[in-house]
Amino acid sequence: MVEGSGQHSAAINNIYNIIREDQIPYFDDPYESIAFYFKKNGFDINATIYELLILKSESSTISVSGLSTQDTSGYFKRLASKYKPFNSHIMSGG
Repeated sequence: MVEGSGQHSAAINNIYNIIREDQIPYFDDPYESIAFYFKKNGFDINATIYELLILKSESSTISVSGLSTQDTSGYFKRLASKYKPFNSHIMSGG
């Protein structure tokens, strides 16, 4: 569990859990990283989750205690697709 204080702690903890940071660590300092991207994304939880999962998808293998796994890129991209923001703007004619 990520620890922190402030009004966004619950959201940051939820993001931490959804991106499976406890089970498949990626960030050196998860709380600081998640807080940074949460602020960068205007405190939009879904946009933050999407961006963090895309970042995690760039690392294609996981190594824990000398054991490594196969390519995990597709796994994180599939998770990210659930949180992908959709552009709903109406385009004007030219």
